[in-house]
Amino acid sequence: MGYMKERALIVDDDKELLAILKRYLENHGFETLLAADGVQALAAAAASKPDIIITDVDMPRMDGFTLCRKIKESKFLGAIPIIIMSGKKVTEADMVSGYTFGADDYVTKPFSYPLLLAKTKAVIRRAAARPKKAPGLKKGALEMNLEGRTAKLNGKLLKLTSKEFDLLTALISNPGRVLSLTGLLEAVWGYNTADYNNPHTVEVHISNLRKKTGSFSKRIIAVPGHGYKFE
Repeated sequence: MGYMKERALIVDDDKELLAILKRYLENHGFETLLAADGVQALAAAAASKPDIIITDVDMPRMDGFTLCRKIKESKFLGAIPIIIMSGKKVTEADMVSGYTFGADDYVTKPFSYPLLLAKTKAVIRRAAARPKKAPGLKKGALEMNLEGRTAKLNGKLLKLTSKEFDLLTALISNPGRVLSLTGLLEAVWGYNTADYNNPHTVEVHISNLRKKTGSFSKRIIAVPGHGYKFE
């Protein structure tokens, strides 16, 4: 049985960049699909179910953030990981917006192609490692369905991004244990921390989790100089 290539859907209205990324990823073992905007990408994703979507933000008809939200809200497509790339929306607030819409990672233009390749592989690896079938988790008023990837607090569905869900799962699966920032980057994001080790990524997601879980978030304890633990 032959090796099945991983399939990347690349979305950008810049035809030159599309051609470059197509050639680069195909030279590194990927099969590629191309789309010029979010509308085309949504149709292509539904038809081909790619292993990853790499999308620009600023595009006609449907921008990358809207595409990201629509993919993540879809029962059929929601598990597809997404990397957002942007040359204009590069502030910290913009990156947080990308994660809020469900992006799994973010690169700013101009970026190095090896960095994009490394992030692409890391995101796919992390997505593949998610448990296909697993029991639910219940901690107080919080109930998590690991198979359906949904979380409820006091019976109300939480609107969590993919990474927020994985981060919360990691914390409540290890009560009382301090999880280091580098450990979380490796476990939740799939990064090799020898290449990428930015604790701010974790901190942004913890902050978002605190906002979404209200008083429950008091059980997520910061351990200065080390990481976080769930009590």
